Amino acid sequence: MYTIDQLCRYEYFRKALEKNGLSVLLDPLTGVVARPHILGFAQSLIAAGVPFSFAMLDLDNFKYINDTYGHHVGDVVLQNVGADLAAYLDGYGVVGRFGGDEMLIVNLRHISYDEKKQFLAGMYADARVLRRNIALEDCHPFITGTTGCASFPEDAGDYDSLFELIDKTLYRGKTKGRNCHIIYVAEKHKDIEIRQIARHGVYTTMHNLIRQYELVPGLMNKLRSVMPMLMEELRITDLYYVGPRGRLRAVRRPEVDEDAGDIALLMNDDLYSANSLEFIAGKCPRFNAALKKYEVETVLVARIGMDMANYGYLICAEPRSRRIWQEDECAIMYFLAKLLAASIRIEGEEIEA
Repeated sequence: MYTIDQLCRYEYFRKALEKNGLSVLLDPLTGVVARPHILGFAQSLIAAGVPFSFAMLDLDNFKYINDTYGHHVGDVVLQNVGADLAAYLDGYGVVGRFGGDEMLIVNLRHISYDEKKQFLAGMYADARVLRRNIALEDCHPFITGTTGCASFPEDAGDYDSLFELIDKTLYRGKTKGRNCHIIYVAEKHKDIEIRQIARHGVYTTMHNLIRQYELVPGLMNKLRSVMPMLMEELRITDLYYVGPRGRLRAVRRPEVDEDAGDIALLMNDDLYSANSLEFIAGKCPRFNAALKKYEVETVLVARIGMDMANYGYLICAEPRSRRIWQEDECAIMYFLAKLLAASIRIEGEEIEA
């Protein structure tokens, strides 16, 4: 929880504390600055012409933590993340709670692109604020987040425009798979509107997928025909598959041919997802070696099967990407795997492997 001494470093909070007690300025759950005052602090800096970076952090899959472990654990996670962020920023910035699982960061030191990149990289790695397990008595939830960041006055000259940029970059990070930070760059982001990067519903995706799938004969032709849609919806550059012979292949790169014959040991259900290969390394060393060869860090696997029959596996596995697989992405992979299984059962054709 912030102290009076910490906040009194900044003129805005000194004046606010003259009128109100400390408890009025702080969020009662996390002890970081409450929403009205973190927004007021940012607005005061703009009014005074003080350069700063502004960022919004949204914890990934926070509803899953609440639903799985209970809201008490969710509250403790928010308290831990808030405290860690405050400690990381201590001396040159302030963190506040925007609402729910969203935090706002005002950073007075890291203003340029390279400085912001260094600061955010540390937040995700060196400082152990994110991408870590929080050790609690009965569970150890893994915490990641998505962050959008921009600077005053370099990127925007007024508060509304600046907030729009961090909102836009945050949303861009969510569509790229979450667990990442996006720094506003005018050349990349100035023409993007949130409604342009918002995805349509999963029903529409599945409807379009099956229409494209049915246009061509042959399993490999079907996979190739739906790849442009999958690349857009899943944010992937290729799709892997393992057939009955246990070879890992890729739809777009015929040269990929690796031993993944132990992948079946991984699958206790129709879907498996992981944001780390640690479990796979111990359970399926051959599949793990194939993933490591292509610098894969996270995977989403769907079983191609119907009833007790198993025909292989589809795999999303992007190189050098710490993905948090979302429910709609899992649904799309599950749906495609079932389409392939139905085709194999009806037509008697194998996926090449």
